[in-house]
Amino acid sequence: MPIPAPNLNPPFNIVRLSHVELKVTDLAWSRAYYVDTLGLQVTHEDATAIYLRAMEERGHHCMILRQSAEASVGVLGFKLWSEDDLDRAAHWFTARSLPVAWTERPFMGRVLATRDPWGVPLEFYARMDRLPPIHQQYRLYRGVKPLRIDHFNLFSSNVDRAVEFYGDMGFRVTEYTADEETGRTWAAWMHRKGGVHDIAFTNGTGPRLHHTAFWVPTPLNIIDLLDLMSTTGYLANIERGPGRHGISNAFFLYIRDKDGHRTEIYCSDYQTCDPDLEPIKWDLKDPQRQTLWGAPAPRSWFELGSVFDGATLADSDLKATPIIAP
Repeated sequence: MPIPAPNLNPPFNIVRLSHVELKVTDLAWSRAYYVDTLGLQVTHEDATAIYLRAMEERGHHCMILRQSAEASVGVLGFKLWSEDDLDRAAHWFTARSLPVAWTERPFMGRVLATRDPWGVPLEFYARMDRLPPIHQQYRLYRGVKPLRIDHFNLFSSNVDRAVEFYGDMGFRVTEYTADEETGRTWAAWMHRKGGVHDIAFTNGTGPRLHHTAFWVPTPLNIIDLLDLMSTTGYLANIERGPGRHGISNAFFLYIRDKDGHRTEIYCSDYQTCDPDLEPIKWDLKDPQRQTLWGAPAPRSWFELGSVFDGATLADSDLKATPIIAP
């Protein structure tokens, strides 16, 4: 299917992605991984949850680690421009017969809880507790020096439908992968904040969270993290990279925690603010779409993901595949 024209006057104004809640089975292990090793900053913690932010963020949190008997993803969060946008969003989801509820969340104002048509739990808000800046407190920088949350990537059983739905909300496609034999979209990258993506969709059994990405200052920070992980007991958690994507042009590394939640460490993509920016099309069989240098991704990267609470999985009927490493 052709990529739909962007909706430049969406029904409510999404500023950017905001936060993710990960259910983890060992909170102490997860703290050592995300805080002590990757370098995210703790903003609140108790016996059941840890709230984290990255170095440039003023909002209270971009990630919540919550103790659970089973690993899963609790919610994906997005910031809206205003309280009026929250009300408009509630009306928009209600008109589509999707669930709408106003919920209480620590450190946040009004929160609209809903789901997309595939059951992905979403929440929208306009106000979160603001914290003092720490981006110049260089004594706090450690690990990979994460600056901000950058994007989510989801497995989707129908990428064309996902692009249409999120496009109606105002997300704009920057790049996409097409299966030339069927004419269908195999993957798509969509943004609100002016980078290559706030959310992306990859063909596969879904909905599942493929990864959450954090922006870091330079590729050298990724090299430093690899040295750190490989000498402190995390060698098996390194999945893919380092490398440079063809799509997005970003330098990357993929790592997975003990529960299978995948994180991308990410930098060097490009600005996408212009409303008339044409999406870049890639052929699914082009090996440089995955990695500009030609190295294919491992099989785990195409098959493993984190399930969402309350969502029912469905297989994709698009069986086309890119080149996969043995």
